[in-house]
Amino acid sequence: MTVQKALSLTMPDIPTLLSAYMPFLDRGGIFVPTKALYRLGQQVYLLLTLPGESERLSISGHVVWVSPEGVSGQRMPGIGVHFSQQDYSVRDRIETLLAGQLDKAPPSFTL
Repeated sequence: MTVQKALSLTMPDIPTLLSAYMPFLDRGGIFVPTKALYRLGQQVYLLLTLPGESERLSISGHVVWVSPEGVSGQRMPGIGVHFSQQDYSVRDRIETLLAGQLDKAPPSFTL
């Protein structure tokens, strides 16, 4: 059995959160910069700190996006994590922070 180490991500500000958030996923998701290798469908655990908050949110999810190191287009290496069903509240908190900005978002780390 493989033990998965939790990833940790702190969003320093709203523009960074806006670039990392993946609203096109039904339960929401987030891009996590990492050079570590992950595969699509792999389960991951994430400790996420939102801008202006000190609480670390514990999220479980699955890898739905992989940008390996050296990917074209000068994209940052990392993974997109689709939140699990029990993490709808995290999606709601993020979307509250990003209210009115999702439809005007600049290019994201994924699409």
